[in-house]
Amino acid sequence: MPNTDYNDILTTTLESRSGKLADNVSENSALLNRLKNKSKIRPISGGSKILEELEYGEGDMTWYSGYDTITYTPKQLFSAAEFSLKLCAVPVAVSGEDILKNSGREQMIDLFEKRVDNAVKTMSNKMAAAVYGDGTESSGKAIGGLALLVADSPSTGTVGGINRATAGNEFWRNKSTTLTTALTSDSIRAEMDKMYLSLCRGSDKPDLIVCGNELYSMYEASLMPQQRFVDNKLADAGFQNLKFKGADVVFDGGQNGRCPENKMYFLNTDYLYLRSHKERNMKVIGGERMAVNQDALYKIIGWAGNMTMSNASLQGVLINYEAPTQTGDN
Repeated sequence: MPNTDYNDILTTTLESRSGKLADNVSENSALLNRLKNKSKIRPISGGSKILEELEYGEGDMTWYSGYDTITYTPKQLFSAAEFSLKLCAVPVAVSGEDILKNSGREQMIDLFEKRVDNAVKTMSNKMAAAVYGDGTESSGKAIGGLALLVADSPSTGTVGGINRATAGNEFWRNKSTTLTTALTSDSIRAEMDKMYLSLCRGSDKPDLIVCGNELYSMYEASLMPQQRFVDNKLADAGFQNLKFKGADVVFDGGQNGRCPENKMYFLNTDYLYLRSHKERNMKVIGGERMAVNQDALYKIIGWAGNMTMSNASLQGVLINYEAPTQTGDN
């Protein structure tokens, strides 16, 4: 079977799409789209860990007059969180039978384009879902998303190598509020206001609020028509959104919605990052791959990196009350 020509077509088709694939991933998630637009998708060049420097302490300031002594006591002002390198891949395969049936060059290009399109959709959808995960998927091989970084129980667990339960590490805990009564269109803005204000620090404030169907619809219903401002840039990118105190409230639900129905994430994306390895950012891995015991040609699109954070205290999650499931006889 003359695989060389077909392999060239598959290789060039994939490699020419690698940059578009990376863009497509970021355009498929409101959070990743925001990180891209704020240059928070930062490449790494190597190493077994991804480090994020943390500034969590304050130095001394002394009020004085005349010849008063100005003292300085050395303090620990900086630390670093370290995140593991995570890897994922999507294979693109074509069987020898398909090659024979689509032997014309134009037909073969069409065949590969469809396979590549499917790989792009697969990678985009899986990554968009992973940014909400807690890193336990696939036995802990997945990236740690919002369920890890902006946790429901922020005073437990280890994130970036820092134990949140340890005294002195309070700076590394996000805000979390679990409501004891269900939100309504009459009460949602008051609860959003509490969470928003708790995450403000001078000019630092949440810029992105992400929610699913129920809470987005509830917030929308709470607004008068004249209050329904939107971010045109997000709208142009295809994301349905509203405004709350300057932050974009973005809907991430619908079919296969990723954001949990009962949560609203209040995010300061100045301190969130997607760190991709520059040699494995939606790129073709390796050269020609012929299956050892199959009549098939393979290419693999790979990605390596992780989602990271440099400030937890400015991130928050509002969790709506959910009535306990009734069991047994009524």
